[in-house]
Amino acid sequence: MDFLVAQEKADVTADVKADLMADVAVDVSDASARAAKTFAANRAVGRIALSVAADRGGSRRARVHEAGSLRVRFPNGDRRRTLDAVIVNTAGGMTGGDRFDIAIEVGAGARLTVTTAAAEKIYRSLGPPTQIAVKLSVAAGGALAWLPQETILFDQARLRRSVEVDLAGDADLILAEAAVFGRSAMGEEVVCGGFFDRWRVRVAGALVFAETVRLDGAIAQHLAQRAAAGGGVAVASVLKLRGDDSSVAAVRAMQHSFAGEVGVSCWNGLAVARLVAPDGAALRRDLVSVVTALDGAPLPRLWLS
Repeated sequence: MDFLVAQEKADVTADVKADLMADVAVDVSDASARAAKTFAANRAVGRIALSVAADRGGSRRARVHEAGSLRVRFPNGDRRRTLDAVIVNTAGGMTGGDRFDIAIEVGAGARLTVTTAAAEKIYRSLGPPTQIAVKLSVAAGGALAWLPQETILFDQARLRRSVEVDLAGDADLILAEAAVFGRSAMGEEVVCGGFFDRWRVRVAGALVFAETVRLDGAIAQHLAQRAAAGGGVAVASVLKLRGDDSSVAAVRAMQHSFAGEVGVSCWNGLAVARLVAPDGAALRRDLVSVVTALDGAPLPRLWLS
């Protein structure tokens, strides 16, 4: 009898423990769900959809849509020969889980230059990456200069960016993107993280340029390799359509004045320059020279301030 009573007590105790463990599991699950919702609610999301049209010998805004933390401003007003647009991120930087979408359409015969109000900072993420999706479209006879200021990545930052471009057969494009891995002047170093950058450019529907850059894990070690950046921590690419041998010659003529290393080539009407520099300041100086030589037009005023 004593054995049966003891066994019954043990069974009751086991049931109570099981119920308590189930309650704890439910509490943990609920807490995780709440944490996930809180995390999602704190993530920055932004979108810009902008279209520009030709009008009376100039260019004007046809449609502007802003959502979330992204804004676009036009410092020189409408109906200028080339309309200037400045993208502003009111979130004050980007981090894991943030998502930003930018869609820009340049109508037939219109001209647009796009830059950013400041260098964009990508902070560390222990979870999902920051995601940036850029879609650019230029109609017949149109021209677009996509010239954002540099992207600065901090240690353990994770960035996934895509740039999709669709051009008419006679459209003009200059596209520049720069990435700086750590602010050297402040003693910062990007030891590890993730950087994924995908470019696709089509002319009249045909793919003419495709490139994907991926740095995962030990970024500092990757950049130190000679085949990558040779120890440099700042890199950039500049693409020009329609580019020719004169564009290449203009860049090569400045070779002895560059602070870093610059390579440029041209094929099938496409000119591409690659830049590597020891720090962000050196890269910016070289990038200003390269873009000016390739584009032949004044840079956005914010680049020179």
